[in-house]
Amino acid sequence: MPSTREQLPPLIVMGVQGCGKSTAGRAIALRLGLPFIDGDDLHSVENKQKMASGQPLDDADRHPWLTTIGRTLADRLAENQPTVIACSALKRRYRDLIRDLAPDVRFVHLQGDQALIADRLSQRNHEYMPAALLDSQFETLEPLAQDEAGIRLDITLSPEEIAEAVASALAPAGR
Repeated sequence: MPSTREQLPPLIVMGVQGCGKSTAGRAIALRLGLPFIDGDDLHSVENKQKMASGQPLDDADRHPWLTTIGRTLADRLAENQPTVIACSALKRRYRDLIRDLAPDVRFVHLQGDQALIADRLSQRNHEYMPAALLDSQFETLEPLAQDEAGIRLDITLSPEEIAEAVASALAPAGR
């Protein structure tokens, strides 16, 4: 009989910058007893420099990063270590690329009002993601669709409430 951990799918906590992906991702991983990786740590130096200069990434910039994320999820799942990764995954085709590499992945889309997120961004200093890129993130965002495996949660929930909602959604009766 596989353990509960082995029955869990890999997870991507997605959404625009400032929606709380890393904070919620850590809370979800803690609640589920899974490892957490911040997708920002998987960006190339070039991508980080481009964003730090205020330029949004294009699809060519994102492709190797998304491939790394998908392969990381698949490799860890093959080792019976489902993992939670925070990754913007803003477009359906980005999520499809990840799904091609890690078919069991589930997405947790953190949604919220742009003004609230802008306010959150004004109160933090990110290493390479300036608040000026928020508009381009919302322009790029294709929300998680009904036919995509995952759930949508409001960012006004606490990280613990988000983690509990994810745990409930992944419970055997909720699958």
